[in-house]
Amino acid sequence: MKTLNVAMIGYGFMGKAHSNAWRQVARFFDLKAAPRMKLLCGRTRDAARVAAARYGWEEICTDWREAVARPDVDLVDITTMNDTHAEIAIAAAKAGKAVLCEKPLAMSVAECERMVAAVKKARVTNMVCHNYRRIPAIAQAKKMIAAGDLGEIRHYRARYLQDWIADPNFPMVWRLQGKLAGSGTHGDIHAHIIDLARNLVGEFAEVTGLLHTFVKERPVASGRSEGLRARAKGGTMGRVTVDDAAMCLARFRNGALGNLEATRFALGRKNGIQIEINGSTGSLVFDFEDMNRLKFYRGDDPADRRGFRDILITEGVHPFVGAWWPPGHIIGYEHTFVHAIADFVNAAALGKPTTPDFVDGLRNQQVLDAVTRSASSGRWIKLSR
Repeated sequence: MKTLNVAMIGYGFMGKAHSNAWRQVARFFDLKAAPRMKLLCGRTRDAARVAAARYGWEEICTDWREAVARPDVDLVDITTMNDTHAEIAIAAAKAGKAVLCEKPLAMSVAECERMVAAVKKARVTNMVCHNYRRIPAIAQAKKMIAAGDLGEIRHYRARYLQDWIADPNFPMVWRLQGKLAGSGTHGDIHAHIIDLARNLVGEFAEVTGLLHTFVKERPVASGRSEGLRARAKGGTMGRVTVDDAAMCLARFRNGALGNLEATRFALGRKNGIQIEINGSTGSLVFDFEDMNRLKFYRGDDPADRRGFRDILITEGVHPFVGAWWPPGHIIGYEHTFVHAIADFVNAAALGKPTTPDFVDGLRNQQVLDAVTRSASSGRWIKLSR
């Protein structure tokens, strides 16, 4: 079997999730090529060495340019901060590497367009890692919608709620700085439910949005790391330059209506994602805190039997599930990355496209940009076809 050598850039939270997936994927999925965890790249040599030993990478380097240029690297996995995505991905594509990039794809529509042009010109396999598409229950929902089980789609409602920056004394990490993150909650988690909307319902036609920052200054933390549990010492304060919460109303091209909300200020919600889709003949409900389950309502059930039924998504016939455990044995968050990387490896081995690709990343960014412009202007913004 052909071997594909992988270089991963970055080793933080997403690097940990991706590393686990690279390590597990060939043990559970029949792949078209064998991925090899060849190289881990990070800015700090000692920290990179520790991460490589812990996660299973063979070698390290401290310059992403070296990783991208190496002739023995076939795939580049980008898990760095948002402000670096475009430069690394474009260079990797020019070097002929398949590229997997964390979301959001880039800082702006213009950057996304350059990334799309680069991978198209190089004809390399590319993917933006919206891992929630590969939750088996979400993939099953997509199958059911495509099969017409909900009829004509009329409503898409989605919430993505976290609380990790609700404390006003939480320090100024990179995700709160516009020059590094591009946006806050909007690009970080609102992007996920926008991508799921496009995946499940279809393309957006127009949006109106609201962005808000609750805490406008925070204690300054040293360094550029996420430092999610760090606390800055001293009294230096920095200005928050991103949004804390994002909302939008939407019309889809197929006539459905959308209502999306995301915040990092919902106390008690650690990673809460709830989605409800209503159609002319049925409804689906998904809750990430019960991610192995779908709730399905059939409008044509007899009146004395109507109600939401549970579908436990653990059968071998459900998407991705057959690679794991017997029915009734649930899977978790980390498996979504394994599923994404399995599909990415197979596509790269065959030189074929996969989804969501950089074009999807661009279209998501166009929606994010439209919501931002609407929040500034107070007007509905149309999405170009």
